Amino acid sequence: MSIRLRLTAWYSGILAVMLLVLSAVIYGFVYINTYGDLKSRLQNLSLQVELKAGLTQDGTLQPMLGGPAGQSLFAQMYIYDLDRLISSQNMTEIKLKFQVPSKEALHSQEGFLHASYGGNPFLIYQRAVDVTLNNSLPASAVLQVAVYTGEQVTLLNRLKNILLAGSFATLLAAFTFGLFLARKAMSPIGKVIEAANGIQTGTDLSSRIVYDGPQDEIGRLIETVNSMLGRMEGFYTGLEEAYATQRRFVSDASHELRTPLTTIRGNIDLLQKVWEMKPDDSRMSEADVRQLSIESVKDIADEAARMSRLVADMLSLARADTGRTFEIEPVALEPMMTEVARRASFLTREAEWSVGEMGHLNGKYILGNKDYLQQMMFIFIDNAFKYTPAGEVTLDALLYQNQVGIRIADTGIGMDKDEVPHIFDRFYRADESRGITEGIGLGLSIAKWIIEEHGGSVEVVTRQGEGTTFVIWLPLLFAPPLE
Repeated sequence: MSIRLRLTAWYSGILAVMLLVLSAVIYGFVYINTYGDLKSRLQNLSLQVELKAGLTQDGTLQPMLGGPAGQSLFAQMYIYDLDRLISSQNMTEIKLKFQVPSKEALHSQEGFLHASYGGNPFLIYQRAVDVTLNNSLPASAVLQVAVYTGEQVTLLNRLKNILLAGSFATLLAAFTFGLFLARKAMSPIGKVIEAANGIQTGTDLSSRIVYDGPQDEIGRLIETVNSMLGRMEGFYTGLEEAYATQRRFVSDASHELRTPLTTIRGNIDLLQKVWEMKPDDSRMSEADVRQLSIESVKDIADEAARMSRLVADMLSLARADTGRTFEIEPVALEPMMTEVARRASFLTREAEWSVGEMGHLNGKYILGNKDYLQQMMFIFIDNAFKYTPAGEVTLDALLYQNQVGIRIADTGIGMDKDEVPHIFDRFYRADESRGITEGIGLGLSIAKWIIEEHGGSVEVVTRQGEGTTFVIWLPLLFAPPLE
């Protein structure tokens, strides 16, 4: 059973109970007011009948007219001791006779009762009375005073029919319109179901539920579903991009690992062949074999070192992907920059190494990790040396609005502006330099992660053939650390 049908059924059931109670109250109110007045008047008139009855010579009760609401009063008295029935004249005329209770059951049956005689309804009031006979002896009798209630019965029957028919018609109309309104109110739920089915059977997460109704529970539900669809679309898009990045990462890593592995395997096969050769079969002298072995082992060592760097860089990026952070503490800028400048002078390079003035960094601190900050700067410096075959690489720093800018500039080959958005992608290397300069394209990705973890940013200025300048902006620590 659908929700709208259940809601309509519950609403109709509650309405049916309320209509039944209301009809019963209305019917009871009219019934009590209709018969209550008759009963009160019958009780009063029964006393008058008893006082006026007085046995006549012909043994009849004096006729009583002018009953309740102008209705004729019918009265009869039955004397048990004489087994004699005395009726009013109007009862004698129409030959009407009420049923008399037994003497033993009289006291238990006193009061009002409804009876029908000849198809005519009567309201009868009966009670026990004592009469005095002509010999002055008391006798037990029952007095019955009645009034015709045909009009009242007709009125109440019509009222009952009206209440039943009206309640049924009202209930039917309420069920019909309630089902219509419930269907109209629940129609947005159908749109939600259609959207959910569309998403389930397809991959289009851009669809949204159109709703222009009031912001009630249905409106808030649709708004929540649309918001959820938006988040799912963003998550799905991000997941697709992550999968694409992962596939590209695996492909590039396989490519980078294949070259050193091929070199190592080739050198090992060569050494194996040379060492397995017999002295008589070999055309190489012992010195040549020794020289060849040294060169092969050196190649193997270089490729192994390259693989080690690749694995270390990949582990660093894996830590970044899992959200792992590092411990931070106040770091003095001047000593760190001086140490980096000194150690960078020992790197293999072709370009001149120039260091700017660092005195203005005295007393300035940043909140970070010294080891990772140095690793980040060495990545940029080493990158500048690789792409500057002739010229100059400069390191200096500047202060601006509570930030320190670490600037590494070179006069090397530079880049095209279209390449700048991709230089921090993993395994990305400029096409012109691929295969010419050493590297695996992970350094700048690691450097960017370190900068972001320190709450900083990086600025790139470059031009093809004129060099590149990187400015790493890091927030300064406002207060110096306590000694």
